[in-house]
Amino acid sequence: MSNTLGKLFSITIFGESHGDCIGVVIDGCPAGLHVTVDDIQAEIDKRKAALRALATSRKEDDKIEFFSGMMGEYTTGAPICLVIWNKNIDSSDYVARKNILRPGHADFTANTKYGGFNDYRGGGSFSGRITAGFVMAGAIALKLLEHIGIEVMAHSTQIGQIHAKTTTNYKTIRECVSSNEAGCADLKAAPKMEEAIELARLEGDSLGGVIEGIALNIPVGFGEPTFDTLEGELAKALFSIPAVKGVEFGAGFKSAGLKGSQNNDSFVINNGTITSSTNNAGGVLGGISSGMPIVARVAIKPTPSILKEQPTVNIVTGKNTSIKVHGRHDPCIVPRAVPIVESMMAITLCDLALRAQIMPRVIK
Repeated sequence: MSNTLGKLFSITIFGESHGDCIGVVIDGCPAGLHVTVDDIQAEIDKRKAALRALATSRKEDDKIEFFSGMMGEYTTGAPICLVIWNKNIDSSDYVARKNILRPGHADFTANTKYGGFNDYRGGGSFSGRITAGFVMAGAIALKLLEHIGIEVMAHSTQIGQIHAKTTTNYKTIRECVSSNEAGCADLKAAPKMEEAIELARLEGDSLGGVIEGIALNIPVGFGEPTFDTLEGELAKALFSIPAVKGVEFGAGFKSAGLKGSQNNDSFVINNGTITSSTNNAGGVLGGISSGMPIVARVAIKPTPSILKEQPTVNIVTGKNTSIKVHGRHDPCIVPRAVPIVESMMAITLCDLALRAQIMPRVIK
């Protein structure tokens, strides 16, 4: 398995959905960063089901603990270990149906790759539960980026067939995204998204959607072509989020239908700085940051665990059967994934900032 991401600022995740704990080890964090348990807890709380009426009924405290890399409230430069203990576990449904493959899950592929020794309870290490480790590391990454003036934010732009109004008003996104269950900055679309999620839940079904991640004040020069491009590194991080099935930057797939005259971002001088009049490139040219906002969108598939009966197979008997996936599941994971997208972007940008020698090794 490969559970480490990054080169100079790297994270290693560990734990399973129904194991004792989940956690992350962060290596390469500069010394001298002031960070508290409350700073990290605030980010973790954004993805907690306990704060969302439309989320899974599995309510974990998700109280974080530091085990290394901190002295007082400052990072020491040594690896940082952060852990959350799993307490509200119910594996009964998984044990009863462990031989029946759940459609849309990694049950089949994981069972085959690891010879049946994988932890199948709650999806094991393939569960969205592991993303709590992403967010713990992301909280530290976000604090680091503040020191070089970079801001990262994300918001839901689509849930099911409900689309939010396109906006580049970052103040609105910043202020409105946490004001509703959908994690949406469009306050007219948000209630419709919430209604769609509730309807899917009542039908025993689920919804997917799209999250837009934005990074502001990125200096020109992030990205290491040819193979560690800015888009490539961000895409790898974003695709590590369970349920992500697509990533695009700027105009993305829409650019395939444009002419060059429509897609090109014309350069202009603005207060003595070279910038562009549009941002179809999403802040990246040649795999390197252009100084414009980095704009990435991720497509999240519908939660595969649904109450509707679905055809499948029993891997022991080798016969066709059917399944209704009981248990505690989100009818739509998009709102809870908003802080995860922020975290994975922040982690990647910290690594690239160190590689570009823009991030100091000691915070003073």
